[in-house]
Amino acid sequence: MENQVVVLHNYLEKLTDFAVFYAPKLVGGIIVLFVGLWIIKLITKGVSKSLEKSNIDHSLIPFLRSLTNIILKILLAITVMGMIGIEMTSFVAIIGAGGLAIGLALSGTLQNFAGGIIILILKPFKIGDYIEAQNFAGTVKEISIFSTLLNTPDKKLVIIPNGPLSTGAIINYSAEDLRRVDWKFGIAYGDNVEDFKRALNTFITEDERILKDPAVFMGLSELSGSSVNFVVRAWVNGPDYWGVFFDMNEKVYTRFADHNLTPPFPQMGVHVHAVQGSN
Repeated sequence: MENQVVVLHNYLEKLTDFAVFYAPKLVGGIIVLFVGLWIIKLITKGVSKSLEKSNIDHSLIPFLRSLTNIILKILLAITVMGMIGIEMTSFVAIIGAGGLAIGLALSGTLQNFAGGIIILILKPFKIGDYIEAQNFAGTVKEISIFSTLLNTPDKKLVIIPNGPLSTGAIINYSAEDLRRVDWKFGIAYGDNVEDFKRALNTFITEDERILKDPAVFMGLSELSGSSVNFVVRAWVNGPDYWGVFFDMNEKVYTRFADHNLTPPFPQMGVHVHAVQGSN
């Protein structure tokens, strides 16, 4: 009985020493935790308001707000555990090993995530732009943190991962207000070049969508086997590109004959030589 009293007394002494030693740290840690969460809330709101006032893409704001909140809370948790007396060396090593394993398992996803950040910050294109990338062309419908959605001209939805998209070549047809329309027209050998130029100038003048500045260019580009080929280049506003392109092709086909011009077609000349035999 006397031994049990001694053991109980020893336990009470250790418990008292533990409480005296850790109670202030525990109370301090709890106070720091609640105060820190309150401060983090204020900081997150301040960051969100600052981003909304800036020129940054609005689709990036929720991500940056969440990222700021998570980082600050991780730092707060590490600080509180250090105040309580938890050894952080092993804890940090475990976090690092876990982070490495997760990073290796999700390497493709993380690459797309980083690519989304690059696209949202650098803005090589925006929603509504017509782009060509990764062997696809279409209008940008949505830019998310992991992928970009394109609507093709035939109304197919293409989902392109942001990783390769951010590191590959991108052609943005909507980045500039003007676009150049290029045609290659041919006339038959023997047709008058001046008739061709007058015809094209008539077609161009009739179309108000074709701009006068920059000026239209016409030049003889090739003497092929069955036609004399000309290059014609004109400038239009971006949205008018395809309409002008197709309309001009139709005018050339249907009205060339009105200007004494013959659309070329492959021809083959056959020459027959009589061979005189000797007796």
